[in-house]
Amino acid sequence: MSDVEAMEVTAREQTTTGGVKTLRRSGMVPGIIYGNNREPAMVAVDRRAVVKELNRGGFMGRVYELNLNGRKQRCLPRDVQLHPVTDVPLHVDFLRLADDAKIAVMVPVLFPNEDEVAGLKRGGVLNIVRHEVELLCPNDSIPENIEIDLSGSDIGDSLKISDVKLPGDVEPTITDRDFTIATITGSSAVVEEAAEEAADAEADAAAEDEGEEDKTEG
Repeated sequence: MSDVEAMEVTAREQTTTGGVKTLRRSGMVPGIIYGNNREPAMVAVDRRAVVKELNRGGFMGRVYELNLNGRKQRCLPRDVQLHPVTDVPLHVDFLRLADDAKIAVMVPVLFPNEDEVAGLKRGGVLNIVRHEVELLCPNDSIPENIEIDLSGSDIGDSLKISDVKLPGDVEPTITDRDFTIATITGSSAVVEEAAEEAADAEADAAAEDEGEEDKTEG
């Protein structure tokens, strides 16, 4: 499970266009904290901290404990605006979380033993249908990722959400079907090879049948 990360924020007074530009020139990113039936709070975050967290990956699915004027509150990033050319963060939105809140987050899917699968070694292809799965999780126990064990999988197999071992308090937001996350398909070369092997087997069987008939007639 991912840990709750600490992040320092400061209250900001600058709300005009000029004030926000000044704030950004000073190395800060303007932001807002909203939700949980409380008034929105205008804040500023050190740009280096935001860039560091963005570069880690999974920023939008990580819970942060924001310290604003000595008051700590758990929040989830909900939106980040980036400069269209430089990708420098321009604004960040945080959603306040209640202590017992469950939240829907996109969690990456990993296939740790992909190199050990016999079907893939024979030329099969892992076709990933969903690189991420939306899960409903308590805000203090969000998985950093989910793993699918490919042991025993072969060409033609499908890996579904039921193949994933989720913690007891975590569930997929899609509950009306056992949806597919990945499949193992045969490459064109593997399909052609299988077809040739099947044709050869049929030819051998036919030759054996003819031989048996000749013996009988003789």
